[in-house]
Amino acid sequence: MEFEEYRLDDVATDPRLDPGGLLRQAATGAAQVRRSRSAVLEAGLDVLAQEGRPRSVVIVGTGITAFSGDVLEVLLGTGLPVPVTTVEGTRLPGWVGAYDLVVVVAVASGQDDAGAVAVVVEAARRGCRLLAVGVPGGPLAGPAEQVRAPYAAVPLSGEPRTLLWAVATALLTAVGTAGLRTVPEDGYEATAVALEDAAHRCAPGVDTSTNPAKVLALELAGSLPVIWGTSPVTALAARRFASQLAADARYPALAAGTPGAVETQAATLSGPLFPAGERSIFDDPETGAGLRPRVVLLKDDHAAPQDAAALDGARLSALGAGAAVTEIAAKGAGPMERLAGLIALTDYASLYLAVAYAVEPLTNTLVVR
Repeated sequence: MEFEEYRLDDVATDPRLDPGGLLRQAATGAAQVRRSRSAVLEAGLDVLAQEGRPRSVVIVGTGITAFSGDVLEVLLGTGLPVPVTTVEGTRLPGWVGAYDLVVVVAVASGQDDAGAVAVVVEAARRGCRLLAVGVPGGPLAGPAEQVRAPYAAVPLSGEPRTLLWAVATALLTAVGTAGLRTVPEDGYEATAVALEDAAHRCAPGVDTSTNPAKVLALELAGSLPVIWGTSPVTALAARRFASQLAADARYPALAAGTPGAVETQAATLSGPLFPAGERSIFDDPETGAGLRPRVVLLKDDHAAPQDAAALDGARLSALGAGAAVTEIAAKGAGPMERLAGLIALTDYASLYLAVAYAVEPLTNTLVVR
């Protein structure tokens, strides 16, 4: 399947180029933050604070829920007085008990989410402090009521992978309601503004030459993306970008999020699969000299000095190996705002890559209606 650049210019006027409507959904990030925060604040979760500070916060879920739990861990960082643990799946760890706050999230409405329901029942059996989050009337509403656990009904609509900021904002707000330090009040609005800005700059109607997401998609086309970030914010954004490239465009990518992992991947650019490496008897002279890497550096001005130095060193290694390099800087004062800007840009880029390759992002996926 060939990459057709013309589709990027036509996507705003030809709805057939965005059959799943994911580009439209990508523009809802700011609304997700504001609506989700309001919904959780109005859900009457004061009981969480009345029970005192929990020993730990355990986020349980799959897919976008698990990633949102990772967002919570990164944004709250080491300053939170209790640990935050993300459990991807539907089984509670054996150590979780009555002193822990278990947050179970189900984003699908009307689906038989038996696994999430089982976690609610198991957490209640263990006497855990419990919060369920989902759509109004969702699969966890009934079980939560039966075990007398609070339920935060959050407006969720669309394909689950596009609902990151609705779920992450709900989790952050719920943790704050439980009496734990979370994102400052102005951080939520700053994040919404950053998402609005990205939606304007990356909108389908913006010309390819001035649209940063379309430009990034053009740079990635025909290459193997190698995505590096060494701060907590950029490491998480790198992982999200690689995941979205696979989900939206069926496009492979490598991602690394620690100085050690970045150094290891940088070394492979001089290996036998890339142009800078030694040629072998397995090379086909008719098809060129190895894979063409495109290194994407996610930079954070708030990164620790050692993390920034590691990324600078990796950049020099990439250039020394003859790899093309794209640098993307996180913008904003707060970590939530910086993370949102990076993820919004790269989410759009993965969708534009899918458009240009005529890939259907919603094949074999579940849409929340």
